[in-house]
Amino acid sequence: MISFLLKKTFFDLWDNILKIILINLGFIVSFSFPVFIPALLVKIPVLSICAMIIGIFWCTVYLSAAALSLKTISDYGSFGFIDFFKNLKIAWPVGLVLGSFVFLGYILIAVAIPFYINMRSMTGLLLGAVIFWTLIAAILTFQFFLAIRARLDFNIVKIIKKCFIISFDNPMFCVFSLFHNLLVSVLSIPMAFLFPGPAGILLFLDEGLRLRLLKYDWLEANPDSVRRKIPWDIILMEEREKTGERSLKNFFFPWKE
Repeated sequence: MISFLLKKTFFDLWDNILKIILINLGFIVSFSFPVFIPALLVKIPVLSICAMIIGIFWCTVYLSAAALSLKTISDYGSFGFIDFFKNLKIAWPVGLVLGSFVFLGYILIAVAIPFYINMRSMTGLLLGAVIFWTLIAAILTFQFFLAIRARLDFNIVKIIKKCFIISFDNPMFCVFSLFHNLLVSVLSIPMAFLFPGPAGILLFLDEGLRLRLLKYDWLEANPDSVRRKIPWDIILMEEREKTGERSLKNFFFPWKE
């Protein structure tokens, strides 16, 4: 399943490289707002903090719209930029919730953890470690937050509940996804995060969730099956036919095939 997920994600990234780059470019411009504007307003702390908060919320709303748009690529379709702007109107409530989580995480990292570490005591060190590992667990649990919103539900409570269900039922896959996304982030640095970048990560998460949901469809249709022995070759048979195979020549010179 993992090898097919990586292959399909790469194929979809390559086939939609221009849209991926443009989405990433939009995010880079958006991300510059909470990074640089507060620095310019540093002499006015209230305005600086407000600019950072507004910038964070805009970035998460933007990513929410991007996740909705990239879902169509995962489903073997495409989207236009009119669709992206429509998704902005749909995605903003979830984006604001995600922004609240991100802002809370920023406060914990920038304020709470340094505060406890600077206590220079075992209690402070322990509390700092607890917050740090809680954040790691939260990232593992909620990394599919936008994918679940795009593919399954729009109710915030149900999205959070399904995040826990997915993470508890697929712990190794969630760990793999986190390390994959960290690696993609590092590999994106030479490309200035234009490719694969944040859009590549969102696409991978949606592709991964989509394939995992096929497992649950199969389990529902085969209630007597053993959950630890999922026949991925059978489940992914149709997906493999749709995705197909490609040669290196086909990637760079598709018109010659």
